[in-house]
Amino acid sequence: MAYLHFSSDPILSPFIGADVMAPDASPKKAAATGLTALEWSVVALAQGDRMASLREPSPLSIALGRVFGRGGRSPTLADPRLEALRRMAVLSWHRGFAVPTHELTAFLRAGFTTEQYETMVASIGAAVSDARTRRHGDH
Repeated sequence: MAYLHFSSDPILSPFIGADVMAPDASPKKAAATGLTALEWSVVALAQGDRMASLREPSPLSIALGRVFGRGGRSPTLADPRLEALRRMAVLSWHRGFAVPTHELTAFLRAGFTTEQYETMVASIGAAVSDARTRRHGDH
């Protein structure tokens, strides 16, 4: 079993070991604007996914994957709600707020809110900006 260490992840680090909900926030309010630890881990893992992971693999792609070690595994998640989140996170990592309307609709139909979407994209934007700052500061 693999272990992923997220404490240095710019998205997850504020939430690790801390109560995600503000002390005076009601659970209803937190659910409307925040994501669970599992959902944040999906967002973080989606950072490594390519845009191609959003397309259905062709039969040739599946066959080549089996031959060259990918084993024909699909990048999609088994849980439809988490898959909608993964898709939106992949798009957001690559395009920020510029996502197709049908993907946003699918995200909202999966039970997420516009506030959760905005929180996720703002967090991704901050992580991308922080990574750029560190990259350009290391010259």
